[in-house]
Amino acid sequence: MEPILVYGFPAGSSMGLVAALEWLGQPYRLSRVDMLGEMREPSYARINARHETPALITDAGRPLTETMAIAAWLEARDSARRISFEPRSPEADRMHQLMAFINTGFTGAFTPLWAALEMENPDPELQENLRRFGRELVINRHDRLEAMIGDSSFLVGDRPSLADGVLIGVVRWLDYHGVAEPERWPKLAALRRRIEAEPAVIYATAIENGEHPAGSGANLGQVPLAEVIERFGA
Repeated sequence: MEPILVYGFPAGSSMGLVAALEWLGQPYRLSRVDMLGEMREPSYARINARHETPALITDAGRPLTETMAIAAWLEARDSARRISFEPRSPEADRMHQLMAFINTGFTGAFTPLWAALEMENPDPELQENLRRFGRELVINRHDRLEAMIGDSSFLVGDRPSLADGVLIGVVRWLDYHGVAEPERWPKLAALRRRIEAEPAVIYATAIENGEHPAGSGANLGQVPLAEVIERFGA
Protein backbone atom coordinates (compact mmCIF):
# COMPACT_ATOMS: atom_id res chain seq x y z
CA MET A 1 0.00 0.00 0.00
CA GLU A 2 0.98 3.63 -0.35
CA PRO A 3 1.89 5.59 2.78
CA ILE A 4 -0.80 7.95 4.07
CA LEU A 5 0.17 11.27 5.62
CA VAL A 6 -2.33 12.60 8.15
CA TYR A 7 -1.92 16.36 7.88
CA GLY A 8 -3.54 19.14 9.88
CA PHE A 9 -5.19 22.45 9.20
CA PRO A 10 -5.18 25.39 9.78
CA ALA A 11 -1.48 26.27 9.43
CA GLY A 12 -0.18 22.84 10.38
CA SER A 13 3.54 22.13 10.42
CA SER A 14 2.64 19.06 8.35
CA MET A 15 2.21 21.20 5.24
CA GLY A 16 5.96 21.00 4.72
CA LEU A 17 5.85 17.20 4.72
CA VAL A 18 3.21 17.27 1.98
CA ALA A 19 5.66 19.36 -0.04
CA ALA A 20 8.43 16.88 0.76
CA LEU A 21 6.29 14.01 -0.53
CA GLU A 22 5.77 15.94 -3.74
CA TRP A 23 9.51 16.53 -4.10
CA LEU A 24 10.14 12.85 -3.39
CA GLY A 25 7.80 11.86 -6.21
CA GLN A 26 6.80 8.43 -4.88
CA PRO A 27 3.10 7.44 -4.61
CA TYR A 28 1.35 8.54 -1.43
CA ARG A 29 -2.07 9.44 -0.09
CA LEU A 30 -3.29 12.09 2.33
CA SER A 31 -5.79 12.28 5.15
CA ARG A 32 -6.98 15.71 6.29
CA VAL A 33 -7.72 16.52 9.95
CA ASP A 34 -9.11 19.64 11.57
CA MET A 35 -6.68 20.34 14.42
CA LEU A 36 -9.24 22.45 16.27
CA GLY A 37 -11.92 19.76 16.04
CA GLU A 38 -11.42 16.17 14.85
CA MET A 39 -7.88 15.95 16.21
CA ARG A 40 -9.19 16.50 19.75
CA GLU A 41 -11.72 13.68 19.54
CA PRO A 42 -10.97 10.54 21.62
CA SER A 43 -10.92 8.37 18.49
CA TYR A 44 -7.91 10.25 17.10
CA ALA A 45 -5.80 8.87 19.95
CA ARG A 46 -5.78 5.56 18.08
CA ILE A 47 -3.52 7.26 15.52
CA ASN A 48 -1.61 9.53 17.91
CA ALA A 49 -2.23 9.40 21.64
CA ARG A 50 -0.82 12.92 21.96
CA HIS A 51 -3.52 14.30 19.64
CA GLU A 52 -1.03 15.95 17.30
CA THR A 53 -0.10 16.05 13.62
CA PRO A 54 1.63 14.94 11.52
CA ALA A 55 1.16 11.19 11.53
CA LEU A 56 2.17 8.77 8.83
CA ILE A 57 0.60 5.41 8.10
CA THR A 58 3.57 3.57 6.62
CA ASP A 59 3.44 1.23 3.63
CA ALA A 60 3.32 -1.59 6.20
CA GLY A 61 0.16 -0.09 7.74
CA ARG A 62 1.80 1.12 10.96
CA PRO A 63 1.18 4.60 12.42
CA LEU A 64 4.37 6.65 12.78
CA THR A 65 4.32 10.00 14.59
CA GLU A 66 6.70 12.94 15.16
CA THR A 67 8.07 15.07 12.35
CA MET A 68 11.68 13.92 12.68
CA ALA A 69 10.70 10.24 12.66
CA ILE A 70 8.59 10.76 9.53
CA ALA A 71 11.39 12.72 7.87
CA ALA A 72 13.83 9.88 8.65
CA TRP A 73 11.36 7.38 7.14
CA LEU A 74 11.20 9.46 3.96
CA GLU A 75 14.97 9.90 3.84
CA ALA A 76 15.51 6.14 4.07
CA ARG A 77 13.35 5.67 0.96
CA ASP A 78 14.94 8.48 -1.03
CA SER A 79 17.29 6.31 -3.07
CA ALA A 80 17.48 8.97 -5.81
CA ARG A 81 18.45 11.61 -3.22
CA ARG A 82 15.78 14.03 -4.35
CA ILE A 83 15.13 15.41 -0.85
CA SER A 84 18.24 14.26 1.02
CA PHE A 85 21.95 13.61 0.60
CA GLU A 86 24.38 10.72 0.75
CA PRO A 87 24.69 9.38 4.30
CA ARG A 88 27.67 10.74 6.26
CA SER A 89 28.26 13.47 3.69
CA PRO A 90 28.75 17.08 4.90
CA GLU A 91 25.44 17.97 3.24
CA ALA A 92 23.57 15.23 5.10
CA ASP A 93 25.12 16.31 8.40
CA ARG A 94 24.12 19.93 7.80
CA MET A 95 20.59 18.92 6.79
CA HIS A 96 20.17 16.91 9.99
CA GLN A 97 21.61 19.72 12.11
CA LEU A 98 19.21 22.29 10.65
CA MET A 99 16.22 19.98 10.86
CA ALA A 100 16.98 19.26 14.51
CA PHE A 101 17.19 22.96 15.36
CA ILE A 102 14.02 23.84 13.45
CA ASN A 103 12.07 20.96 14.99
CA THR A 104 13.17 21.70 18.55
CA GLY A 105 14.16 25.24 19.56
CA PHE A 106 12.65 27.05 16.58
CA THR A 107 9.29 25.26 16.63
CA GLY A 108 9.16 25.09 20.43
CA ALA A 109 9.54 28.86 20.71
CA PHE A 110 5.97 29.22 19.46
CA THR A 111 4.54 27.04 22.26
CA PRO A 112 3.62 29.92 24.62
CA LEU A 113 1.85 31.71 21.76
CA TRP A 114 -0.20 28.64 20.88
CA ALA A 115 -1.00 28.10 24.56
CA ALA A 116 -2.31 31.65 24.87
CA LEU A 117 -4.34 31.33 21.68
CA GLU A 118 -5.89 27.95 22.49
CA MET A 119 -6.57 28.46 26.22
CA GLU A 120 -9.93 26.84 26.99
CA ASN A 121 -10.65 29.06 30.00
CA PRO A 122 -9.25 32.49 29.03
CA ASP A 123 -7.09 34.25 31.60
CA PRO A 124 -6.15 37.65 30.10
CA GLU A 125 -3.21 38.30 32.42
CA LEU A 126 -1.70 34.87 31.89
CA GLN A 127 -2.33 35.06 28.14
CA GLU A 128 -0.53 38.39 27.89
CA ASN A 129 2.43 37.02 29.85
CA LEU A 130 2.56 33.99 27.57
CA ARG A 131 2.43 36.20 24.48
CA ARG A 132 5.22 38.43 25.73
CA PHE A 133 7.40 35.47 26.65
CA GLY A 134 6.58 33.72 23.37
CA ARG A 135 7.43 36.76 21.26
CA GLU A 136 10.83 37.02 22.95
CA LEU A 137 11.53 33.33 22.34
CA VAL A 138 10.45 33.47 18.70
CA ILE A 139 12.59 36.51 17.97
CA ASN A 140 15.59 34.88 19.64
CA ARG A 141 15.21 31.65 17.66
CA HIS A 142 14.78 33.61 14.42
CA ASP A 143 18.00 35.47 15.21
CA ARG A 144 19.77 32.13 15.67
CA LEU A 145 18.43 30.64 12.44
CA GLU A 146 19.33 33.81 10.51
CA ALA A 147 22.93 33.31 11.64
CA MET A 148 22.87 29.66 10.52
CA ILE A 149 21.73 30.35 6.94
CA GLY A 150 24.50 30.23 4.36
CA ASP A 151 24.79 31.57 0.84
CA SER A 152 23.07 28.71 -0.99
CA SER A 153 19.64 29.03 -2.58
CA PHE A 154 18.08 26.66 -0.02
CA LEU A 155 19.05 25.54 3.45
CA VAL A 156 21.46 22.94 2.06
CA GLY A 157 22.64 23.60 -1.47
CA ASP A 158 20.74 24.76 -4.51
CA ARG A 159 17.70 22.49 -4.31
CA PRO A 160 15.05 21.96 -1.64
CA SER A 161 15.57 19.18 0.88
CA LEU A 162 13.74 17.79 3.88
CA ALA A 163 15.16 20.67 5.90
CA ASP A 164 13.27 23.18 3.75
CA GLY A 165 10.09 21.15 4.12
CA VAL A 166 10.41 21.06 7.91
CA LEU A 167 11.04 24.82 7.93
CA ILE A 168 8.26 26.03 5.64
CA GLY A 169 5.43 24.50 7.63
CA VAL A 170 6.54 26.38 10.76
CA VAL A 171 8.16 29.64 9.68
CA ARG A 172 4.81 31.08 8.55
CA TRP A 173 3.65 31.00 12.19
CA LEU A 174 5.54 34.28 12.54
CA ASP A 175 2.73 35.89 10.51
CA TYR A 176 -0.03 33.83 12.14
CA HIS A 177 0.88 35.21 15.57
CA GLY A 178 1.91 38.67 14.34
CA VAL A 179 5.27 38.56 16.14
CA ALA A 180 7.34 40.68 13.75
CA GLU A 181 7.79 41.49 10.08
CA PRO A 182 9.63 38.70 8.20
CA GLU A 183 12.04 41.23 6.68
CA ARG A 184 13.57 41.72 10.10
CA TRP A 185 15.60 38.63 9.12
CA PRO A 186 16.66 39.29 5.48
CA LYS A 187 18.31 35.95 4.73
CA LEU A 188 15.46 33.95 6.24
CA ALA A 189 12.85 36.09 4.46
CA ALA A 190 14.56 35.56 1.08
CA LEU A 191 14.87 31.82 1.74
CA ARG A 192 11.20 31.64 2.70
CA ARG A 193 10.17 33.35 -0.55
CA ARG A 194 12.19 30.86 -2.59
CA ILE A 195 10.67 27.88 -0.79
CA GLU A 196 7.14 29.26 -1.03
CA ALA A 197 7.60 29.74 -4.79
CA GLU A 198 8.31 26.02 -5.23
CA PRO A 199 5.43 24.26 -7.09
CA ALA A 200 5.37 21.54 -4.42
CA VAL A 201 4.84 24.11 -1.65
CA ILE A 202 2.19 25.96 -3.65
CA TYR A 203 0.46 22.61 -4.09
CA ALA A 204 0.79 21.66 -0.41
CA THR A 205 -0.61 25.02 0.70
CA ALA A 206 -3.60 24.65 -1.61
CA ILE A 207 -4.23 21.12 -0.32
CA GLU A 208 -4.11 22.44 3.24
CA ASN A 209 -6.70 25.06 2.29
CA GLY A 210 -9.07 22.34 1.08
CA GLU A 211 -8.50 23.01 -2.62
CA HIS A 212 -7.95 20.41 -5.33
CA PRO A 213 -4.89 21.53 -7.31
CA ALA A 214 -3.00 19.54 -9.90
CA GLY A 215 0.24 18.27 -8.40
CA SER A 216 3.01 16.00 -9.59
CA GLY A 217 0.69 13.00 -9.77
CA ALA A 218 2.34 11.29 -6.81
CA ASN A 219 -0.68 11.99 -4.58
CA LEU A 220 -3.17 9.22 -5.30
CA GLY A 221 -5.97 10.86 -3.34
CA GLN A 222 -7.45 11.61 0.05
CA VAL A 223 -8.47 8.95 2.57
CA PRO A 224 -11.20 9.97 5.04
CA LEU A 225 -9.85 10.29 8.56
CA ALA A 226 -12.52 7.95 9.94
CA GLU A 227 -11.32 5.24 7.55
CA VAL A 228 -7.68 5.76 8.58
CA ILE A 229 -8.60 5.43 12.26
CA GLU A 230 -10.75 2.35 11.65
CA ARG A 231 -8.19 0.55 9.49
CA PHE A 232 -4.92 1.52 11.07
CA GLY A 233 -5.65 2.81 14.59
CA ALA A 234 -4.24 0.95 17.54
